[in-house]
Amino acid sequence: MRKQLLVAGLTGLLMTGSAIPMPPGVMNKKKNKKVNTITKRPQDKASQWVDSVFQSLTPEERIAQLIVIRAHSNFGQDHINAVAKDIRDNKVGGVIFFQGGPVREANLTNYYQSISKVPLLVSIDGEWGLGMRLDSVTSLPRNMMIGATRDTALAYEAGRVMGEQCKRIGIHLDFAPDMDINNNPNNPVINDRSFGENKYLVASLGVAAIKGMQSTGVMACAKHFPGHGDTNVDSHFDLPSINKSRKALDSLELYPFREAIAAGVGSIMVGHLFIPAIDNKPNTPTSISYKAVTKLLKNELGYKGLIVTDALEMKGIAKFYSKGQESLQSLLAGNDLMILPSTASGSISAIMKAIKKGQISQQEVDARVKKVLHAKYDLGLWKPQRIETNNLTNDLNELTDTLTRRIAEKAITLVKNDDKLIPFSPAMTQQKLAVIAVGADGNNAFIDAVRAYKPGTDAFIFTSRQTVQQIAPIVSRIQRDYKAVIISVHNFSRRPANNFGLTLAERLIVKQLQSEMPSATVVFGNPYALQHWCDAKNIVAAYEDDSITQKVAADLLFGKLGPKGKLPVTVCPGLPEGAGISYDVDLYTDLPTVTPAEAGMNEARLAGIDALANDMVARGAAPGCEVLALKDGKIVYNRTFGHYEYNSQEPVSPGSIYDLASVTKVCATTISIMRLYDEGKVRLDGTLGEYLPFVQGSDKSGLKIRDILLHQAGLVAFIPFYKETLYPDGRPDTALYHSVPDELHSVQVAENMYLDHRYVDSIWKKILDSKVNPHQGYVYSDLDFLFLGKIVEQVTGKKLDQYVWETFYKPLGLATTGFLPRERFLLRLLVPTERENFFRMQLLRGFVHDPGAAMLGGVAGHAGLYSNAHDLGVIMQMLLNNGAFGGVQYIKPETVRLFTAYNSSISRRGLGFDKPEKDNNTRRESYPSKLTSGATFGHTGFTGTCVWADPNSKMVFIFLSNRVYPNGGSNGKLSALNTRGKMMDVVYEAMKP
Repeated sequence: MRKQLLVAGLTGLLMTGSAIPMPPGVMNKKKNKKVNTITKRPQDKASQWVDSVFQSLTPEERIAQLIVIRAHSNFGQDHINAVAKDIRDNKVGGVIFFQGGPVREANLTNYYQSISKVPLLVSIDGEWGLGMRLDSVTSLPRNMMIGATRDTALAYEAGRVMGEQCKRIGIHLDFAPDMDINNNPNNPVINDRSFGENKYLVASLGVAAIKGMQSTGVMACAKHFPGHGDTNVDSHFDLPSINKSRKALDSLELYPFREAIAAGVGSIMVGHLFIPAIDNKPNTPTSISYKAVTKLLKNELGYKGLIVTDALEMKGIAKFYSKGQESLQSLLAGNDLMILPSTASGSISAIMKAIKKGQISQQEVDARVKKVLHAKYDLGLWKPQRIETNNLTNDLNELTDTLTRRIAEKAITLVKNDDKLIPFSPAMTQQKLAVIAVGADGNNAFIDAVRAYKPGTDAFIFTSRQTVQQIAPIVSRIQRDYKAVIISVHNFSRRPANNFGLTLAERLIVKQLQSEMPSATVVFGNPYALQHWCDAKNIVAAYEDDSITQKVAADLLFGKLGPKGKLPVTVCPGLPEGAGISYDVDLYTDLPTVTPAEAGMNEARLAGIDALANDMVARGAAPGCEVLALKDGKIVYNRTFGHYEYNSQEPVSPGSIYDLASVTKVCATTISIMRLYDEGKVRLDGTLGEYLPFVQGSDKSGLKIRDILLHQAGLVAFIPFYKETLYPDGRPDTALYHSVPDELHSVQVAENMYLDHRYVDSIWKKILDSKVNPHQGYVYSDLDFLFLGKIVEQVTGKKLDQYVWETFYKPLGLATTGFLPRERFLLRLLVPTERENFFRMQLLRGFVHDPGAAMLGGVAGHAGLYSNAHDLGVIMQMLLNNGAFGGVQYIKPETVRLFTAYNSSISRRGLGFDKPEKDNNTRRESYPSKLTSGATFGHTGFTGTCVWADPNSKMVFIFLSNRVYPNGGSNGKLSALNTRGKMMDVVYEAMKP
């Protein structure tokens, strides 16, 4: 299958696995020809552009397209002039930026592009984002911290954020992620740049990061092939040697690269490594080895994407070759891009001479040049390249802090807790507590966070400049005056040399405090440094030393968060890879992620959801979806598929926010009624007239709340309010709608479309004028929940959106759930629903799909709620927990049991909740799935959504899609295929032994 997805040029980038949305390069079945969906142009356009550019170049200029030179934005004018000279005179193909500032780099990129004959391939070595190289930009955590999360969704999001950063600043290729397995703790160059020592973990997280980055249209790069993890030599300064058998390499080092190739990585970087099992020719690094690059990577592993060298200026190769010979050797080996050669002009000259001597054919060189040009086309370089610098730094930092916190919350690892000191109990926090920051130079965010939890905590600073002689007085005082001490370790080196830069005094004071009094030690940095304190009784690995990680570590110590991280590497004989204590705490408000096996489920069976989702997209039932499954309160499955729109560049991600349609009824309105029922403010046998004065005197006044919740109060199903606001030809009435807001036209129903706010009263009049039919039985009605939403507002004195936010969403820690999403989120996070052609006549994105809810201002009891899958999982898990979550009782257990049970003799309904058909086991078409139990409760939404919880199986199932895109409800394929029901059945099957 994967071979069918290959296209010329950026082959690797155009391939994908099933768990992440498919990036560019899928087959256009209607036209039966390949389409480059990055540019949305037929592939022959790419070939035309490539051929045109190629023909415009001299032989020397063609070779220059294979050369990438160094660029800085913090060097002086002489450096800028030298780069410009290489671009003008030698026509180099690309630049790789290093240190500098974002605006300065953007201005230089604009300048360099303006003087280049062929658009430059702009790259960066930004493994933890642009903050690795640029001042003013916040770095993301290094790979090892992401490894501690074991969460592919977070790895994907990290890759996506890095891709968005690159896209914003005009970078086309990021030399990331590092796919090396760090199985040597003394590795001086890889170390915490790796995801860890477990090959499966490295591969899965690396692939997720690749897919996240490439979903933005930025090329990723798997490095350092064939694997740089098992060495104690830094290839920047010498040539590392890895003396392993080919069998050992195949089973370990090569595994992540095979997975990256299968997943469609756009480029692979070959490291400077001497590996005799691959090529035993003396002084032949793998980067210039024909056996490594061509025979192994190209021929044996079948890689068709771009192959790039590691920096050719590094001593691992520079000690053997210079003056352009390193570029020639790299080209002869099979590489496509030569990164940082000693000289551009010398490289071109050496390769020209080699062609004349017959060392390499002109045809082979030309093929490499065209391969690079194809990659440039696929990355959008056929279009003008100019970066807008306004608000640039803010844009680059927009998502980093939030993501860093999410990673920290999932990564920080409780390595040992022998004394059960963590989390600090109320009794302990009432005792005198000290905190000592070892290696810090002053007060920091960790000390402030500890003091916020325990006011009056005394802080001590032990700097790296203090001596062994200064230890005793400090330890004596802490022992004398305090019941316990929190030890934090800061500012040590990330490299293992010289004990990670930790002084003898630093190591000794930590060890002495650990051994002589109750203590909890938090190590902020490379987890390998834990080797100095293997005997500590209570220790936390925090991986990074930034303010966000410091605050999250304090949250863990004091019980706001439960620990979830696992060590990605072995740090001591008794602390192997995978070690880490996890538990729930009273205030814990998140969903832990476990493997299906850890939840007692069959992972292979659970993977059947992937096939159903891909089939759904392929058949046009929905452009994409997110699927989440919980077992026993833990995430066992959370994957995204497809795109926001058919053939679009916007893949669905775990952060994508969907219009939930009628899921609003249970996840906003019903839970609000349940809370008010608990408080005695709403009675099930109460009537509308008791709570809503405006219905008194109408035939709605005596309707009981119980019957309204059951959809058997006799109300009509719905009223198409919008129809009476249109002219006979279907255009909106210009008296009622204006394109810009004013004092009257203040209800925004769509882009550039504002309704006269007085018409809202007309809507409610139409509802009151509609006839009640007390004999109609069960009729599913939106009007029922319009009234219930009004009851919430009348009883609480707050708008429905405000009440449900304050009562549920905010205390539950939900980031996305709520109404009016355009007021809270960037548009790119909001999944479009429909290209509506009967009322608003536009693409609806962030404006509620339901016309009635839109005319009521986007907040209504029956529709208007938006969310991602994770946050809905929290709501449904709270209900599955009988109304409790994170130690807080939101709804009484008896109320949850009452509302979610069958409550009608004439329908399958619960109070507000939908439920399975009562004869589900005997029906030909079961609902919501054939294997679900009668205890199950939830709801579906018109836009292609559903939420279900099964108390018997302790399972939650969430499915979000925009099946109504592009042409509304006429697309019934999702229901016809029964995709949601079949996916639920897969979850049940995966629970079976």
